Amino acid sequence: MELLAFILVLALAYANGTNDVSKAIATLVGSGITNYRAAILWGTCWTMIGAGAAAFLAGAMVKTFSQGLVQTGTMIPPTVTMAVLAGAMAWVLLASRTGFPVSTTHALTGAIVGTGLAAFAGESLLWPAVIKKIALPLLLSPFLALGLSYLLYPCLRLLAAQWEGACLCVIPASRALVALDAQGSTRTLFQTSTFGQPVLAVPSQCDRSGLQGLSVGLDTVHWLSSGLASFARGTNDAPKIVAMLLLSSATATWPSVSIQLAVFGGVTLAMGVGSYVGGLRVTQVLAENVTTMNHTEGLSANLATSSLVLLSGILGLPVSTTHVSSSAIIGIGLRNGMHAVRWPTVQSMILAWIITIPATAALAGLLYWILSLVF
Repeated sequence: MELLAFILVLALAYANGTNDVSKAIATLVGSGITNYRAAILWGTCWTMIGAGAAAFLAGAMVKTFSQGLVQTGTMIPPTVTMAVLAGAMAWVLLASRTGFPVSTTHALTGAIVGTGLAAFAGESLLWPAVIKKIALPLLLSPFLALGLSYLLYPCLRLLAAQWEGACLCVIPASRALVALDAQGSTRTLFQTSTFGQPVLAVPSQCDRSGLQGLSVGLDTVHWLSSGLASFARGTNDAPKIVAMLLLSSATATWPSVSIQLAVFGGVTLAMGVGSYVGGLRVTQVLAENVTTMNHTEGLSANLATSSLVLLSGILGLPVSTTHVSSSAIIGIGLRNGMHAVRWPTVQSMILAWIITIPATAALAGLLYWILSLVF
């Protein structure tokens, strides 16, 4: 049964990848910076780095999901763990196939509540902890993301006006690093005193086709913020999935460090495969069907997403990357007025969010009943 539970953990990690990689990269495509395949590859790489780092950074999140939601001393049978994993995995995969961005955190929460009701009549669940540690962060995070992206945009728009067309120029012949602003003015930032000749004249434009011209602007920052958001998603989601293996443990601790690293390694790989193979459909919905966006608007949404998700991961608060990123995109759409947001898509997304917890609760409860008859 332990092997089956581990396989289900990997399946849930795969499902998470198919749905959640879109949350950090949709703005790269929606704002026209790159294409889908390049964006998904970028998000997949940084998600895997974040998921791997979670083995060392996200102990608080593992503790929240493995032992912070049930009463101390409660003996949880393996069938509960398998029902939770199977129910959450099935729902997230279904949402990915239909193009709905849903929350793996919500799916796990609903599955835990459903199996808790089926197995213990709800008596072993710590309802105050469920509300404080999960429900409140999940409910508040969309409003925080919407407001933050809405407020960030005017600041970034001013910055974009100053940065547009600027670059850093490496001058190999004189061992110098020169800044070129949008007006063509140059300033030497660094030059060795031992080699080369002093910089007397710098071309009016950097040679952007080679190493002599390195473009520095908001597009570059957007790529970096997307990578940071993907990294934060990995650190936030991987420990929730891994924690399911500790539900049935009396001590909620790993038998050894090597087993812990092996489990995180497997989850990291499964999330990466799911992201790259199955992440296109949901990415298309967020990139094209919520609102139109320019580069600065996309960057605003990404910075709001990365900062909130990374902070929540450090604090052990299981916010939904889905809710945060989607709400941030809605926020930048509202900057252009209510008409700029495609409300039918938003309404469908919100409906999917609302029914995720009751749907996974019912599905996991049913699966627990079936598994209890089999095992």
